[in-house]
Amino acid sequence: MERSIASRKLSQNTSSKNSNRHSHVVANRRPSQSRSTEAFGGSCKVCGGTSWDADDIRGETICADCGFVAAENMIDPGAEWVNHSGGDDRSRVGSPTTLTLSDKGLSTEIRRSDLTSGGARKHGLSGKGLRDWRRRQRIDQRSKTRDSRSRNLSSAMQYIRDRGDLPPQIEQEAASLYRHSVERGLVTGRSIRGVTAACVYIAAREAKIPRKIEDVAKAFDMISEIETKELKRTIRLVARNLGTHHITSPDEYFEKFHSDLGLPPSVLGEARELWSTVKDNLSWQGKKPSGIAGVVLYFASQNSTSPRTQSEVCSVSGISEVTLRGLLKILNQMIKQ
Repeated sequence: MERSIASRKLSQNTSSKNSNRHSHVVANRRPSQSRSTEAFGGSCKVCGGTSWDADDIRGETICADCGFVAAENMIDPGAEWVNHSGGDDRSRVGSPTTLTLSDKGLSTEIRRSDLTSGGARKHGLSGKGLRDWRRRQRIDQRSKTRDSRSRNLSSAMQYIRDRGDLPPQIEQEAASLYRHSVERGLVTGRSIRGVTAACVYIAAREAKIPRKIEDVAKAFDMISEIETKELKRTIRLVARNLGTHHITSPDEYFEKFHSDLGLPPSVLGEARELWSTVKDNLSWQGKKPSGIAGVVLYFASQNSTSPRTQSEVCSVSGISEVTLRGLLKILNQMIKQ
């Protein structure tokens, strides 16, 4: 008798635990994981059945007895839960996070276009209401950049977006490099503009996108000789600390220089074939990759129907005519050998 009572209590506790667990699972269901079929509580007009099945993938309500499709293209009234990271947890909504924004795009903002005179008329704002919203916008912006690091990231990300001239994916890499530089203290004592320019150059180099240091310096208004030297020094510092040691090959410049010079496609193919023949020669060590690419394209263009002058090639590759002629002598010796 005592055993039966104990076993009965144990079964009751087990059933209560299972019911609690089941109720916990049901309470956490996302509103978008099930579709409402309450509108089809009547009978089927084909067979008269009252059992309905919902196809969540196709968005259809089907009669369970005869298969009649009572409704299609159903609209899910629940929240659109998404996950941009590819995981199973769909716990947030909105656009994906981005590293090119100081707050990664997680906070909302009051757009400036909505607070112009035209935007105010569109939204029905009076002059006083427009002034109030502009004041709220200033307070909102200041609240997001209270500490120095937030202001630093805000300025740096603005530089990368406005002056980097990179594809969106490479912009993300440049922003990631800058954030790692901030964490390692590489920005302390250096200009934000110089470090962002170095991160943009390194991100383009790692992605094998040809970008000369002079072009990056010009885009970031670092034209003077002192600023250019400082940029080169910062590039070496960031690359050494972040472990980005990709060495640019001359063949990475072929397509860009070929496009800038307006050469026919056959010249690009001949330049690649010529480079595959002479690339293992040790005489190229210590030479500028863009200069090597320029002299190879110059040599290939001279044997085609669209030759280019030395000054044209030098203006594209960023070397002097004296350097080009010196590299041309080396190339001719390799071809003779």
